[in-house]
Amino acid sequence: MPNDPPKKPWGGRFAEPTDRFVEHWSASIAFEQRLAPHDIAGSIAHARMLGRQGIVPQAEVDQIIAALEEIRGEIEAGTFTFSEALEDIHMNVEARLIEKVGAIGGKLHTARSRNDQVATDVRLYLREEVVAISKQIVALQKVLVDQAAAHLDVLFPGFTHLQTAQPVLFAHHLMAYYEMLERDQARLADGYPRINQLPLGSGALAGTTFPIDRLSVARELGFDGVCRNSLDAVSDRDFAIEFTAAAGLIMVHLSRFAEELVLWSSAPFSLVRLPEGYCTGSSIMPQKRNPDVPELIRGKSGRVFGDLTALLTLMKGLPLAYNKDMQEDKEPLFDAVDTVQGCLKVFTAMIAGLTVHRDRAAELAGQGFATATDLADGLVRAGLPFRDAHEVVGKLVALAESRGCQLAELKAEDLTDLAPGADPALLQQLTVAASVAARHALGGTAPDTVREAIDDARKALNYKERLWP
Repeated sequence: MPNDPPKKPWGGRFAEPTDRFVEHWSASIAFEQRLAPHDIAGSIAHARMLGRQGIVPQAEVDQIIAALEEIRGEIEAGTFTFSEALEDIHMNVEARLIEKVGAIGGKLHTARSRNDQVATDVRLYLREEVVAISKQIVALQKVLVDQAAAHLDVLFPGFTHLQTAQPVLFAHHLMAYYEMLERDQARLADGYPRINQLPLGSGALAGTTFPIDRLSVARELGFDGVCRNSLDAVSDRDFAIEFTAAAGLIMVHLSRFAEELVLWSSAPFSLVRLPEGYCTGSSIMPQKRNPDVPELIRGKSGRVFGDLTALLTLMKGLPLAYNKDMQEDKEPLFDAVDTVQGCLKVFTAMIAGLTVHRDRAAELAGQGFATATDLADGLVRAGLPFRDAHEVVGKLVALAESRGCQLAELKAEDLTDLAPGADPALLQQLTVAASVAARHALGGTAPDTVREAIDDARKALNYKERLWP
């Protein structure tokens, strides 16, 4: 009858239909639709293998593959009707396949289970998204490097404990985030081989009695190899947890930078100006220019941390092999992917349009006795042990503070009284520019060192872009 509910592939065991609310409550098709192209790709590869191995006649395999291609087209065109009663993406595709080719469509499920099928789909999906996110990281790194190169002459305040510490180049500060993103991408690259193992052919949990060729399917789908244990293959979600942990660290780094942008763009700091397209106003205060985008990125980090916690909690107590709990792995994973991609996209454009207030940055870079360490270093070079030099400069800072002046404005005898024999010229040498230029050791903030770091970064980014045409 036309209004009968769709027949469930596993319904032969049951005399009564699934409770209607349970059917709605437990269905995953609403969020699994994004797996459709991967489900079809895996099914086509599986069908070809069944034909090569003589498990299903080749003529029937050809019909199955042609119908799967038609279904792919329907999904891409938005004309495919997804049924909640069919629970998941696998049963929706299979039901439509049987509608198209009849009973032979049921042969596609020979030598496989939804357990190894979904594990395959998720891996196919995630490896694609890992590449996409890696490309987005490179795009953000390029913007950071370009901005660093354009601001090599900008002196900038460096902080520890959010207190004035030492002056740096703004370019050096930007390149710190380049390095964080470099580690983020390295984590994604390191995890990719563990994603790229084929579970298909493991069956429900114990393998299959049919003479399948898993390695040929792995090659066709671009996997590096196959999962070696059928129990582990269908119940492993380590790769999803590992990715979400890496995604969490990406969000940590974006959130830290977002926090700095919020501070820097505030009136007390006035160090940068965010592009207007990434700010909003107030409904009551007409003067406001709120840094909503970095604030939202900062907030969205919590979503990804929650996704990681959800996956860890989901898996921590599950016995082997597949359990229905594992249906809950997809929404946190999908959310982590979507959130990271959105944040990387908006962050890249926002940084590209960032304006730095150079004069204000130079002014703040010199406040708070930021060159005190340079004076201590000068005393060390004159022969004073560092701990003694540290104490002397600490007393000079206190003296300058009491007088309301800078270290360079102290009198020569102020220095020589505390450090007999010290060269009073040390005080006049305490400039922000000199402080920055002196730090030319590898990894330091001197202009030549930062310029070298930028050049190295450009070479690395050019190489990465050749890997992903």
